[in-house]
Amino acid sequence: MGEPLLWTVIPVILAVISVADGGELTFELPDNAKECFYQEINRNVTSTLEFQVVTGGQYDVDVQLQAPRGEVIYRQVKKQFDSHTFISAETGIYTACFSNEFSTFSHKLVYMDWQVGEEKPLPGIGEHITVMTQMESSSAEIHKALNKIIDYQTHHRLREAQGRKRAEDLNERVMWWSILETVAILVVTIGQVFILKNFFTEKKPSQMLLNHK
Repeated sequence: MGEPLLWTVIPVILAVISVADGGELTFELPDNAKECFYQEINRNVTSTLEFQVVTGGQYDVDVQLQAPRGEVIYRQVKKQFDSHTFISAETGIYTACFSNEFSTFSHKLVYMDWQVGEEKPLPGIGEHITVMTQMESSSAEIHKALNKIIDYQTHHRLREAQGRKRAEDLNERVMWWSILETVAILVVTIGQVFILKNFFTEKKPSQMLLNHK
């Protein structure tokens, strides 16, 4: 977690969640669009970039992470979700870009969690000179467990939202398929009625000869 995240201004922000000094963001990525986020990181600091496409299209985006001098640290093409941990080689502004430029009509909803540095200890524990008491040790363990619970809940909500969206898309496809089947049945039924009507109203050969004379 550690250092605060410097967000760029983007058109639509659906939800922003702040956990300690880290940053979590859920944002909309339009078709043929690209969004970048910037984070200032000191040298030799461990950072983790995690993302997941919640809804939209094939649930995939292009991701690229760059160092301050433009060096590409991490790149993925049409990825649904992933997590990348790295140690900064130099102090500067690192850039994470998410691209949906390969899509012509599908909007994406993307979740991103960019954590920088180690989590700060509980107040009063980090400056401890002596050995921690049992109460302080228990408080630190509870704090770690609560952070894990928050992380699990976040991923559970993402999976639930993704599953709900897929169910809605499937329901919509089934509805349109049912409508097309109903229309096809009606067309076939009407066609059969006209064919049978013409078959039974066809004139006899004797009648055709009399009419010809």
